[in-house]
Amino acid sequence: MKQANLRILTINGGSSSIKFALFEIGASLQRVLEGGVVRIGQPDASLQVKGLHAADIFSRPVDAPDHTAAVDALMDGIEERSGRDAMAAVGHRVVHGGPKYSEPQLITAEMVQALRGLSLFDPEHLPEEILLTEAFHHRFPDLPQVACFDTAFHHNLPRVARMLPIPRRYEEQGVRRYGFHGLSYTFLMGELERLAGPEAAEGRVILAHLGNGASLAAVHHGKSVDTSMSFTPTAGVPMSTRSGDLDPGLHWYLARTQGLDAKGFSKMVNFESGLLGVSETSSDMRDLLAHETEDVRAAEAVAMFCYQVKKWIGSFAAALGGLDTLIFAGGIGENAPLVRARICDGLGFLGIELEESRNAETAAVISSSASRATVRVIRTDEELVIARAACSTLGIGHYAL
Repeated sequence: MKQANLRILTINGGSSSIKFALFEIGASLQRVLEGGVVRIGQPDASLQVKGLHAADIFSRPVDAPDHTAAVDALMDGIEERSGRDAMAAVGHRVVHGGPKYSEPQLITAEMVQALRGLSLFDPEHLPEEILLTEAFHHRFPDLPQVACFDTAFHHNLPRVARMLPIPRRYEEQGVRRYGFHGLSYTFLMGELERLAGPEAAEGRVILAHLGNGASLAAVHHGKSVDTSMSFTPTAGVPMSTRSGDLDPGLHWYLARTQGLDAKGFSKMVNFESGLLGVSETSSDMRDLLAHETEDVRAAEAVAMFCYQVKKWIGSFAAALGGLDTLIFAGGIGENAPLVRARICDGLGFLGIELEESRNAETAAVISSSASRATVRVIRTDEELVIARAACSTLGIGHYAL
């Protein structure tokens, strides 16, 4: 079979969904299908697929009581459109690599066992990700699988940024700032170099991945020097349902006054807080913007989000000693001009000045010609990073990471 016919499947799994993208290997990686299985474990689970041709765009109900069944439903749908023999490998987004994993690696039984040991680091993501690798192995025992770690971009943070201010003995157990959204940040830095040249990519850059999960990273000389998420993805700015940074004493207070145990506190800060918790109505920024003029709770949730992101930009500009480029990405960062404008309002002292019309139309560069710092909007592509990493790990093709 010719190499041009080979395909790489990328997988991004959650507790109730599996997102995928299928890339054909050639002179470049071409995305030919994307979609996912949603509402795994529910009677209304469905497979949703989009492709290059009309016949490849469909949605249908599937029987997916668990991740193994969901993988079967997903692969049945993919094989109908692309065949089975062309699959070269599966690349997985693995949210947490812990202290050990900092590069994409071939998944082995030993790695799966090591990841099980890391599950306490990230109980919200790792167990499902492990289940997915096992489900693919069950269906395709000989198909290579590659793990791509979302923490890898930040693995070599400067020690002063990496350490947490708790007793030093916990560091020996792997307790440190890890940071996340690394696959997105890898793509954004590659795009910055492609669009603006190596000098821009070597400069003082702040990356703002603002979506359901939201974080920022400070980058200098192409390396992460700090990031807002920490030991877990719950830290940093407020998100759709995650609280972001909180006073640690709040747990003890709620334990005494509300009887809230550690499990209940974790549920609250991960699934009941952020935009949802403050607005009491929705975790979706689009809903909140639509209702902010008539619902003070929605208005306050939006204002809190913009204020906190603005604070982190100022903090990271201080850590970098200035700012050359600010990049917005993620569902909110890419699609909410009003949020971008509110975040940047008042940051003129950092050299940030938006051009209103460019921002409204989500141009590639939304800063004005007078702005000392360049402000960009880049649509991130974590799946492409995973596909490139899988090819590189397996020696298939030659694609820049």
